Amino acid sequence: MFIGISALTLDGKGRMTVPARHRDVLMAQAQGRLTLTKSPEGCLLLFAEPEWLEFRTRIAALPMSAQGWKRIFLGHAAETEMDATGRVLISPELRLAGGLERDIDLIGMGSHFEIWDRATHQAREAQVIEAGMPDAVRDIVV
Repeated sequence: MFIGISALTLDGKGRMTVPARHRDVLMAQAQGRLTLTKSPEGCLLLFAEPEWLEFRTRIAALPMSAQGWKRIFLGHAAETEMDATGRVLISPELRLAGGLERDIDLIGMGSHFEIWDRATHQAREAQVIEAGMPDAVRDIVV
């Protein structure tokens, strides 16, 4: 299970370095094979290959009424691999889709990661906190 947040910086070629604590797990789970795709939340999603295959199957099974969502998740998907130093290349198209320029946050979301532009993530998080905690969450944490 992937948890935690890491403040990272994209290099000049659009690569991010996966933190060591996640790198070993991703190598063991998927030999470094990863898939990136666009999220309607305004970030990118990063999956290890086994989790991507499950997610892809669920998305592909959606009815025709969800064709637009299939296009978002599957049409923007890009397979990639971690290099020997744990770097992952994010394509220019996906960097544009996620608004990623330099400073990013990698957030472990259990089965996958979200990759956010840091300023966008901080603004979104402030909105969530300002809106208050929904009862469903309050029942778990309080």
